[in-house]
Amino acid sequence: FTEPRGAGLDQYGHGTHVAGIVAGARAASNSTPDGEAFRGVAPRAHLISLKVLDANGRGRTSDVIDAIEWAVRNGARYRIRVINLSLGHPVFESANHDLLVQAVEWAVKAGITVVVSAGNTGSTADGKTILCSIQSPGNAPSAITVGSVNTQGTPWRSDDTLSNFSAFGPTAFDHMMKPDMVAPGSRIVSLEARGSTLARTYPDRHVSGQGVDAYFRLSGTSMSAAVVSGSVALMLEANPSLTPKQ
Repeated sequence: FTEPRGAGLDQYGHGTHVAGIVAGARAASNSTPDGEAFRGVAPRAHLISLKVLDANGRGRTSDVIDAIEWAVRNGARYRIRVINLSLGHPVFESANHDLLVQAVEWAVKAGITVVVSAGNTGSTADGKTILCSIQSPGNAPSAITVGSVNTQGTPWRSDDTLSNFSAFGPTAFDHMMKPDMVAPGSRIVSLEARGSTLARTYPDRHVSGQGVDAYFRLSGTSMSAAVVSGSVALMLEANPSLTPKQ
């Protein structure tokens, strides 16, 4: 990570959507035909992108670990206070032996709050709940692991329901209670990466705008984690002395 990799393009489109949820700033052209405007949870928060996934949304665990370690080593230099990890893989071993989990734990000990998506494997195709479906590194004890709720498109909580895809605890092997919280993650509108795999595969999810001003909908605990990461940024802005555990 000492040199830029590629042209900084998001070929998959997932990272751009997540970044918009965290820190997108409302612009004059940022609205639907009926006047609905969009912005992120913490508009204009400073973002550092460490790209670890390819054009199909896949990557190596070692690259994710490298990115976390880069963030810790450069945390003071770039004032990194939050790491958002909207990714994961199945749990194959105890958190005590999982190197990705240990990288997360190291980051938290260094004073960085780590927010992780719980995973989208919470139910079978016929709707049956799958327990112990939290993905790694969502099984990290010190991470804020986030599941998804469906807000039904309303601003009040009374009609919120758990998204059927949201992963359940307890965690495999260690039986920790996860996720730690839930946040909106169904049909979330955010930035669309022009020409990305997701934009080309799901044109029906396009909401408004064109080019760099385009918006579309995605669902997943990745979106939920981004909502929480933005919330953490606002909390740290209000009280910079807060620790990850606080």
